[in-house]
Amino acid sequence: MSSSASQWGFPTARRRALLIHGMTMCSNSWEGLAQLLVAEGFFVIAPNLLGHGGRRCTKYRVFDFAEDLQPYFAMDTFDVIIGHSFGCPVTLSLLPFLPKTKETTIILVDSGLEFPEAQINIFKDYFVDWTTNIRTAEEHMAENPVWSRRDCVLRTMGVELVDPNTIEIFQQNTSWSFSGLLKSIPPHVKITALVSQANPEQFPHDNERLKVKVLTGVGHWIQYECPDAIMDLIPLRRAKL
Repeated sequence: MSSSASQWGFPTARRRALLIHGMTMCSNSWEGLAQLLVAEGFFVIAPNLLGHGGRRCTKYRVFDFAEDLQPYFAMDTFDVIIGHSFGCPVTLSLLPFLPKTKETTIILVDSGLEFPEAQINIFKDYFVDWTTNIRTAEEHMAENPVWSRRDCVLRTMGVELVDPNTIEIFQQNTSWSFSGLLKSIPPHVKITALVSQANPEQFPHDNERLKVKVLTGVGHWIQYECPDAIMDLIPLRRAKL
């Protein structure tokens, strides 16, 4: 198991959450949401994906990213798993490794499960631009006035720490089609997809264990702009005895 991860809360907490970031982000980028989870009694772990947070990467298939996270499940179980963007297909690739005796809530935050080749080429251009012309926190604040300064600083940090070779993700996952991972949701897993810019039609509509919620007026960074939309999906939120 990689030691490259951020943690929040007390390891003795009764509930656990695993947060899986997207491309050009890092584990620290979950700070705001993690603090909200800690306030609800969670111990929170957010790993740095391969090629992120100062880690190097030589394997670039989505399955390789999921395989790198498998040791977390050998050491612990999680009540809630949240993935953002590229972290969503990684999260879904972990379904076979979840314990079959524990109910698990999975939240997909603006997932990118289906994209045509033309869109992938646009993402490549974004990646090159972001990693060669790293924006300052002040520039992020100007472009995203609803983000906190903390989130803008962490956005800059994520890009600074990404391995530029991670662009190979787009080369080695040539057919960007991962909605098939939703066809066999285990009976102990419930999934909710929060959608802003992504196409809700990428999700199957015939599975009672999958719900899709479309948010309006919110951008791709839902955890920065509307974290309560995520927290509202956490089971027994603020339940008091």
